[in-house]
Amino acid sequence: MGFGTQRSCSVLVTFFVIYTCLCLANSAKNTQNVKWRKQQRSCNLYEGNWVFDFSYPLYDSQSCPHIRKEFDCQKYGRPDDFYLKYRWQPKECDLPRFDGQDFLRRLHGKKIMFIGDSVSLNQWQSLMCLLHAAVPNSKTIEQSNESLSITTFQDYGVSVMLFNSHYLVDIEEEQEVGRVLKLDSLKNGDIWKDIDVLVFNTWLWWYRRGPSQPWDYIEDGNKVLKDMDRMVAFRKALTTWAKWVDRDVDPTKTKVIFQGISPSHYNGKDWGEPGVKNCSKETEPFSGSTYPSGLPQAAYVVNDVLATIQNPVHLLNITALSQLRKDAHPSSYNAFKGMDCTHWCVAGLPDTWNQLLYAALISN
Repeated sequence: MGFGTQRSCSVLVTFFVIYTCLCLANSAKNTQNVKWRKQQRSCNLYEGNWVFDFSYPLYDSQSCPHIRKEFDCQKYGRPDDFYLKYRWQPKECDLPRFDGQDFLRRLHGKKIMFIGDSVSLNQWQSLMCLLHAAVPNSKTIEQSNESLSITTFQDYGVSVMLFNSHYLVDIEEEQEVGRVLKLDSLKNGDIWKDIDVLVFNTWLWWYRRGPSQPWDYIEDGNKVLKDMDRMVAFRKALTTWAKWVDRDVDPTKTKVIFQGISPSHYNGKDWGEPGVKNCSKETEPFSGSTYPSGLPQAAYVVNDVLATIQNPVHLLNITALSQLRKDAHPSSYNAFKGMDCTHWCVAGLPDTWNQLLYAALISN
């Protein structure tokens, strides 16, 4: 046998070994996913508790180029890092660890869009960091305008999008009236309906008043009002969105997810510490599995409205597990030095939201 023949055989053997290893690895991963899906059918991922895990966080925030200054707690001086090391542990099963490469492979050639307020931005930023950590050398294209931001991972043909919409329903400028919040109108749905995965959120702005309120009147049916019960308005707007999901979304092409209500922590009475006025000194999660003040009323409204939808909608039910994380807010560790107990540090709690999103995608 000549040297050339020996070399060819060696190359073939090496290729066969590598190919076999890759097949075995993929087979093991597929087996793991199938096993998890069977387990998940009898498991509520949203019931559990937070456990300390030295392997966390899932990425180093300093290596992520996508974090906005509102959420980058480590960069802006937060002295502790224990809040980064808590993992959500469901009672009856394990939450699959986020796998960014698998996430991108599953969405190959598709688009995922987050639609909502700055809490959607919070989760979108977390997902961008998780994906960057998984494929740091992947070529990306970034585009943005006033309402839409898009990052496309070219190697996978996946676009991760953020659409800014505080209320989901429309705000329109009308002559002699001003800015009108229209509870029955949802024109942006024409932009959303053909996206492959939609992740919706709204709540944060519904009780906004004063100069930061972005509307002057509310249109409810044929009535134009200066104001109304905000919870009633929230329910009506969400009902408009729900009707749009049933009317305009094709469930064979588009997966719809609604992100549950994200809680804030400005009143220690809510977690059993009367007199505490914000989250500034909180460094550990609430120790129990049930939050003392119970779920916010808005969470019940979300459940009521989702129950009316005929098309499949997955509730990313983050409310109760996030209530336990009074330690996970930026507080004053942001570029503005204001007290923020509404949003969440990145890295941090939103990474768990995206683990739950990943679990929802692989469960299908």
